[in-house]
Amino acid sequence: MQRQPHWRSKFNEIVQVCTDELKKTTEIGKKMLNASKTNSSLHEAYEELGVLVAKAIEKKQLDWDNPRALELISKIKRCQTNLHDIETEVNKIKFAPGPVDISKNHNSKEHPKDQ
Repeated sequence: MQRQPHWRSKFNEIVQVCTDELKKTTEIGKKMLNASKTNSSLHEAYEELGVLVAKAIEKKQLDWDNPRALELISKIKRCQTNLHDIETEVNKIKFAPGPVDISKNHNSKEHPKDQ
């Protein structure tokens, strides 16, 4: 009869250890989620600050003769130009006329070299 209470005691101990570990894991998960949100907020604040500083430097409201900052501003301008060019190309593709059936019209205005 002593084995059964011993077994039950061990089982309860295992359940308690598992419960404690689950609570710890849950708390760690909550903390990590909070850290992730805080990190995102920090990133957004740095990004917004960077945008404000870049605009101030461009408008000559801020004179910052830091070579790395000037490099980054130059990179930002290149990226903005590239994005504008890509958007223009995408719009050309999106709004281009569809294929033309040239089998019916050999002498159309669309094909002046055939005239």
